[in-house]
Amino acid sequence: MPTHPFPGWKDKVLFTPGPLTTSRSVKQAMLRDLGSRDHEFIQIVKEVRSALVTLGGVSEPDYTAVLMQGSGTFGIEAVIGSIIPPTGKLLVLVNGAYGRRILQIASVLNIENDVLSVGENQIILPEAVEAALDGDKTITHVAVIHCETTTGIMNPVEAIGSVVQKHNCIYFVDAMSSFGAAPLNLGTAHIDFLVSSANKCIEGVPGFSFVLARQSALLAVRGYARSLSLDLYAQWAGLEKDGQFRFTPPTHAILAYYQAIQELEMEGGIPKRAERYRKNYEVCLEGMRRLGFKPYLAPENRGYIITSFYYPEHPNFNFQRFYTLLSDKGFLIYPGKLSQVDCFRIGHVGRIDASDVYGLLAAVRITMIEMGMADLFEKEASL
Repeated sequence: MPTHPFPGWKDKVLFTPGPLTTSRSVKQAMLRDLGSRDHEFIQIVKEVRSALVTLGGVSEPDYTAVLMQGSGTFGIEAVIGSIIPPTGKLLVLVNGAYGRRILQIASVLNIENDVLSVGENQIILPEAVEAALDGDKTITHVAVIHCETTTGIMNPVEAIGSVVQKHNCIYFVDAMSSFGAAPLNLGTAHIDFLVSSANKCIEGVPGFSFVLARQSALLAVRGYARSLSLDLYAQWAGLEKDGQFRFTPPTHAILAYYQAIQELEMEGGIPKRAERYRKNYEVCLEGMRRLGFKPYLAPENRGYIITSFYYPEHPNFNFQRFYTLLSDKGFLIYPGKLSQVDCFRIGHVGRIDASDVYGLLAAVRITMIEMGMADLFEKEASL
């Protein structure tokens, strides 16, 4: 039976990279039924699109926002399948599972591609991108993950962007887990296309992804799409024409997102949200260390959005039991996604603060006692 102290009052706290814990008011925003062609809904869509451009540190009409039904991966596939001409070639920068997913999408769509791959505990170096582009003049597009949630590593997308621009390539950034959590100016980073989704750090609910696009780059891709429903240009053109989606929009998720954007502004914007997330990360990292857990990444490569921890070297540790016992106490963590190392992940984002993190740490400690692993934190305390 669940042992959360307030059953029925509050959902389990999600220490995941998304979906995330959301505010009660964001959830309440979904309690309305609006028609997809209703004037009020169309105005809300317009305001959401405009707000997203502003959050990207840029302005209209230089940049525009396109909402796309479906998960973040739908948005990624919409971009990959829509912006590369038949004669184009995509360079994918890979240091985790989500970079590999972009590579897989390109391959399924029969898009010519190459990969620059480094270890999952290493950032993508701009110098390596420079060498790859110098060595292959047929590359026209470059894709990279900002926060690779396989590990939580943060790639230097601004520095990479300068290299990509120097080589006159189109630059695509998957900012799924970072947009809204880490300040980023698309213009100064030379980003042509960026994708994130509603259920990430703006703290909305699942239902749609969105693309921030340099309008001049978007106008140039008409006719390239390899899909009807995931045609990025056609989706943008429809929204520009009459404010309506080509196919049924996720009305309730967009209403929740409209509320979430207002709550982000009330918090003080992305810098203040980043400050809260960073505090969550610092409290979590210090607490988990005291309990005997070790982070996977070196300090210089860690971001504050999600942290991977090694499985402890203890005969009684079993991740599924560890996960279940924490879940029974009202806290959900995330399994690992590393290809060669056993890790689990703890997210620091969503409508949570340091008090929730302290609650998680207390639950981890009790769970370790229940699993016969107290010697881990007793040993750490004695050092």
